[in-house]
Amino acid sequence: MHDFDLHAPEGANKRKRIVGRGQGSGRGTTAGKGNKGQKARSGGKTYVGFEGGQMPLYRRLAQRGFSNYPFRKDFQVVNLGEIEKRYADGETVSPASLVKKGLIKDSLPVKILGDGDFSRKLIFKIDSVSAGAREKIEKAGGTLRGVVSGGGAKTDTAVSGTDTAT
Repeated sequence: MHDFDLHAPEGANKRKRIVGRGQGSGRGTTAGKGNKGQKARSGGKTYVGFEGGQMPLYRRLAQRGFSNYPFRKDFQVVNLGEIEKRYADGETVSPASLVKKGLIKDSLPVKILGDGDFSRKLIFKIDSVSAGAREKIEKAGGTLRGVVSGGGAKTDTAVSGTDTAT
């Protein structure tokens, strides 16, 4: 075998099926579409749920409830146990540093969850923190700067007594 003797495996390249070119071809007359009817016509496609003109089921039933799917907030989650393993005391935990340490990918906002043991004194500049994680971080002597807590309020525990609401 030579480098220049390349070819596709058998069955990889199929010939295009040519239809509507006479009865002798085997795919003439109706060109494989059967006899008459909507599906035999040009542009005769129907949509999913089509019931032949009858009012489809999904339109006969009343729409009930609400879906929050278009408005939900997706987070990349990191547990405190993983942060404990990869960070030393005094370091800053930010989305950029988490990417550098291989804990997250650089795309979605980050939320810290409280799974695992935690005893490091770190500075957190993160999008969101769960209530359990907040408790463990504060107990270890860490600080949270510009972090949104589980309730949705932005807080800054490093500077106590500040009120951002007007």
